[in-house]
Amino acid sequence: MPEITEKELPPNLKPLWLKAITAVQTANLTYGVSLLQAVLKDAPGFLEGRKMLRKCEFQLAGNVKKKAGLFGGGGMGMMKLASAAKKDPAGTVPLIEKELEKDPFNDQANDLLFDTFIRLDLFESAAFALETVRKGSPENAKLLHKLAEFYISREQPMLASEVYNDIIKHHPTDGAAIRGSKDCSARASMQKQKWDENADMRSLMKNSAENEELEKAARTGLTREQLEERRDKVIEKYNLDPNQLFTAKELAGLYEQLEDWHNAHTFYSWAHTLSNGDVALATKAAAMKDRALESDMKNLEAAAAADPENAELQAALNARKADRLAEQVQDAQRRVDQNPTDPQLRFELGSALYNSGDHSAAIPHLQQATRNPHIRTKVLLLLARTFRAKGMMDLAIKQLSDALADLIAMDNTKKEVLYEKGLIHGEMGDKTSALDCFKQIYEVDYGYRDVATRVESSYT
Repeated sequence: MPEITEKELPPNLKPLWLKAITAVQTANLTYGVSLLQAVLKDAPGFLEGRKMLRKCEFQLAGNVKKKAGLFGGGGMGMMKLASAAKKDPAGTVPLIEKELEKDPFNDQANDLLFDTFIRLDLFESAAFALETVRKGSPENAKLLHKLAEFYISREQPMLASEVYNDIIKHHPTDGAAIRGSKDCSARASMQKQKWDENADMRSLMKNSAENEELEKAARTGLTREQLEERRDKVIEKYNLDPNQLFTAKELAGLYEQLEDWHNAHTFYSWAHTLSNGDVALATKAAAMKDRALESDMKNLEAAAAADPENAELQAALNARKADRLAEQVQDAQRRVDQNPTDPQLRFELGSALYNSGDHSAAIPHLQQATRNPHIRTKVLLLLARTFRAKGMMDLAIKQLSDALADLIAMDNTKKEVLYEKGLIHGEMGDKTSALDCFKQIYEVDYGYRDVATRVESSYT
């Protein structure tokens, strides 16, 4: 079954398609969804229509992923659909779409849609299904690995590399993703330069010595002395030709391993320039800049602590802290301006404003960030602290109660929320409610902060 464009739509479906476009343009999204479902039922390969359908569903859902049920999103109904898809994939697609109409971010439904489209040879539509998971559940390493492997099988290593980089953002120690990112970046480079993929790697090297250096660079667990030795050799290579992307990236990585954050930032930034805008390198450069600033701050704090009578040093530390907070707000604001609909970026801006003491400005950004279910709990916790800082204790309690409603297991997050709620109840003079919060923690974790002292002292 081939994928089709708007021009290739059957004549009987074009009027429905035009009505759907009009409905979407006039914000009649519910009607638009019903029309698009009808079009796609008879033209499952119409990817443009499916993308429009999903956008409508995203807006109707408020870009929020619903909590999974006992059986993972679709329940027993999804299991039946999976069985039906094996027998009649084309007939099952509309039924899966009905599930996605309820929750377009449903991981299980999108995974099943991917498998079903593969059976129908609708490969671009299959990729779109897992790209939806990537958008709604970027921490779902299992399905993102599946998407990356699909791109590799379709000879699209650059897209696979981008997916692996997204996995690494949420799972920094995922060895398979780290290796996959490096391998796919190399394959994409080869593909770009029209190298024969089956050519022997050693024949592509200028000489065996260069190959040995690359293999040595790939090894892990090098001592600091070995890293410094490797760095010096790469610097020599870099000085011969500073415009080689691979060399700049390797040098940046070595400085990062050596925790030389300033040089790591410099070379990741240069590599980003050489790459013509590689997002992963831009992210790395930003992270190294933050590390460098943090390191400078720690050094200044240590110096100030060692010489507390030095008024000039203390003033410099206070000024640097203020500058750092202002820089964080500016950086976060810039990222929000570039992508104002991203709840994660709103949370980062709200956090920066909270840390700078601008609590009123932080509130609207944190409220928008609650739309992302994956960070909702920590957003509500910070929102509660913001209301607490403004003396609005009842509103702070409300945020924490909402957070607790989403938490089941007594993990560290729930303990932190309960502890914060207990403190606020205490400040409000409600000792009974405060003690109840602390007791819930005490029952499972005697050593958590000072809950043991708080609970036991209430009995004396």
